Amino acid sequence: MAISNAQTGPVPASAPPQSSPLVMRIIGAVALAHLINDLIQSVLPSIYPMLKANYGLTFTQVGLITLTFQLTASLLQPWVGYYTDRHPKPWLLPAGTVCTLIGILMMSQVGSFPLILLAAGLIGIGSSTFHPEASRVARLASGGRYGLAQSTFQVGGNAGSAFGPLLAAAIIIPYGQGHVAWFGLFAVFALFVLYRISRWYANHLNLFKLKQGQAATHGLSKRRVISALVVLGLLVFSKYFYMASFTSYFTFYLIEKFDLSVASSQLHLFLFLGAVAAGTFFGGPIGDKIGRKAVIWFSILGVAPFTLILPHVDLFWTSILSVVIGFILASAFSAIVVYAQELVPGNVGMIAGVFFGLMFGFGGIGAALLGHLADVHGIEYVYFLCSFLPLFGVLAVFLPRTRKA
Repeated sequence: MAISNAQTGPVPASAPPQSSPLVMRIIGAVALAHLINDLIQSVLPSIYPMLKANYGLTFTQVGLITLTFQLTASLLQPWVGYYTDRHPKPWLLPAGTVCTLIGILMMSQVGSFPLILLAAGLIGIGSSTFHPEASRVARLASGGRYGLAQSTFQVGGNAGSAFGPLLAAAIIIPYGQGHVAWFGLFAVFALFVLYRISRWYANHLNLFKLKQGQAATHGLSKRRVISALVVLGLLVFSKYFYMASFTSYFTFYLIEKFDLSVASSQLHLFLFLGAVAAGTFFGGPIGDKIGRKAVIWFSILGVAPFTLILPHVDLFWTSILSVVIGFILASAFSAIVVYAQELVPGNVGMIAGVFFGLMFGFGGIGAALLGHLADVHGIEYVYFLCSFLPLFGVLAVFLPRTRKA
């Protein structure tokens, strides 16, 4: 994939941030890299049934694998974002993928639970260095269309998460753990793409410096901004605790309740994750037009009727509802990130790191707790309990408007 390093034109020091052009080839390239990054990460939950059978793992141990990955992916992200907001490091983009490559190759060879945790941790570290810088590159190339850029970037990750289980079902499940190594080829390709992106980023740091000084225009007090960020954090909590029940345990739920095969359950997971990718794509541009708050409100609270019905229906309606839930619920994340960046301008990387970090952190903690609940009460109880989480969406009423007066 060729990405030109030519300047798109000088940007006067006095020009407003909105004067920078929309560079779709860069946004597309970053989305492609995000697709590969999350495709590799999605291999982990996709092979949980195989790892559980091969090593005699409990649901709690399965949850600990996710917790290890999610914590390494989440705890570093805000700090990486905070530092690179002030000292941008284009080389972190390919460097993070090297860590992911090492982790995925280890995962193909490990033979014990502690080494599985180590490999998962390395994949998480690769993610934590990728997301803040990649999110900033997408915003720099947005030409002011921040929702479009964030959604395109995020939909790449969701598409990767959707295709990962499908490829795992075709490549790994029939042939064994060693075939996880084939996903290293995707990491090598991502290294090439991210190297090219990092060169464009290095040549356009003048845009970074221009946007870094952007002042807030929402007119909100510091206290109001902090309270809005807390509300956003609670909404991310409800969203990703619920999402953890799908990404880590949906296959187990389908196998136990409807007696599906592993391959068939992976297909249902693919349909859910595909709906997540579609919802993510539409959420950002719609937020550009009608406002982020409206999208956030509809996405989280609006999905509650469907999540409440899900534990009580047959396989056909489970498939339909999982797609509806994935589409609606996913539309919020791009709107949440851009809304938070508007609350705290000049801290694009830190905000991206915080919210991607919260996403991974809440997902990991949720996976561990839900795994323990599944061991104690059964997997169906987990879905009944989680069905109430989207009711947190009512908190969106406390979010202030961020549009200019």
